[in-house]
Amino acid sequence: MTATPLPRATPSAAGVDAAGVLAFVRALEATPGIDPHSLMLLRGGRVVAEGWWAPYAADRAHLLYSLSKSFTSTALALAVGDGLVDLDGTVLGHFPELDARIADPRSRRMLVRHVAAMASGHRDDVVTRALAADPDDLVHGFLSVPPDADPGSLWAYNQPCTFTVGAVVQRVTGGSLSALLADRFPPFAAAPTGWLTDRGGREIGWSGLHATTETVAALGQLYLQDGVWEGRRVLPAGWVAEATRSHISTGQHPEGHQDWEQGYGFQFWMARHGYRGDGAFGQYCIVLPEQDTVLAITSQTPQMQSVLDLVWEYLLPALGAAGSPATDTDLAAHLEALVLPLPTSDGPIDPAITGSFSARDGNDQPGLTAVRLHPAGGGWTVGLVEGADTLTMTAREGAWTVTDAMATAVAGSGSDLQVDVVLVETPHRLSLFCHPGDGTFTARWQTVPLHNPPLRDLRLPDPARPATEFTR
Repeated sequence: MTATPLPRATPSAAGVDAAGVLAFVRALEATPGIDPHSLMLLRGGRVVAEGWWAPYAADRAHLLYSLSKSFTSTALALAVGDGLVDLDGTVLGHFPELDARIADPRSRRMLVRHVAAMASGHRDDVVTRALAADPDDLVHGFLSVPPDADPGSLWAYNQPCTFTVGAVVQRVTGGSLSALLADRFPPFAAAPTGWLTDRGGREIGWSGLHATTETVAALGQLYLQDGVWEGRRVLPAGWVAEATRSHISTGQHPEGHQDWEQGYGFQFWMARHGYRGDGAFGQYCIVLPEQDTVLAITSQTPQMQSVLDLVWEYLLPALGAAGSPATDTDLAAHLEALVLPLPTSDGPIDPAITGSFSARDGNDQPGLTAVRLHPAGGGWTVGLVEGADTLTMTAREGAWTVTDAMATAVAGSGSDLQVDVVLVETPHRLSLFCHPGDGTFTARWQTVPLHNPPLRDLRLPDPARPATEFTR
């Protein structure tokens, strides 16, 4: 089964005011702490705006963090539609080998629909306790942690719930979440994807999926179309309505994040407008049924509510508004020229800044022990030494240079040399400051990757290269 690319249209042809979209893009770029990487806007099933901030690119998969959960929910839908999973069946019923080992009555009564809705009865995320109980089998560890209340009565954002959803699907299908999605949903098979796994080879479900922006947008469009793709029903009838309604209250967010207070479905958040999947540091799949619109965003930001606020302020009024070919052209020109800010020099770079630099105490990436710099072709060859690995790339001033899954640029900062490394298959950017005075370097992340894995793992997973950490 082959995938047809999403159709394209100009904003004005789809009833979208491009000036409003451009105002939204500029607001993203101008807001401190928001580092956009890509966006794709669909209205009426057609892409009306799309762009990637170089060195990010359309054909690159991007780590989605917890937006992965919405794909796990979709895999569950496929298994439900095939009659392989009953939402009202117990979790334990899918793991009979654990039956004699789970005594707690609440754990034994936990249903698949409870874990799909983050309503296991635990008051908080029990992933640490579950891994301590059984580091080799998170399902067993999870069921070994007694819920604080009856399943279905209490909500908590609880990573083992999603892991268990994914484990149930992988158990009943005998394959991976990725394989099931690729087999049944053509856009998932049409672009690079990869999913982190646990020690037993199961895709972890709650995070770890890498996918392109268009794959994210296509997932939103599938839900907007009630689970039908190109005239063929993919998700069972009624699934979308069930998965995207509030099953349980998420309560009052302590920081006043209104879009996290609207309730939770089956691995989807309800929002002030429509619903969404989202992931740490600003990964979004926003579905707006009333506006016949899907918005996919990848980014790096700790201010996730701020991004949604900008969507509601600038983009929402542009949907269904009158546009013009002139504003379409202005938006297209801006989107064609997107680029991440480069590190800037405060003076000429000393070409004598070469050699090997050792790590200072307190670096953000403690496993990174050395940075090696050597002049090459008007720039530098940069080697990052971490354990037994040396990651080698080229870098120069004033432009991003992409080497494999990393993009680099250099700048002079006083007597130091700054090397910025963008891990282009993740949201993250690392700044390295090499200090010739004492032969050391300082490493600072703009946003520290969850669980701070080795640099070699901050990329599209490769089955031939096992990750050293699966909990991200």
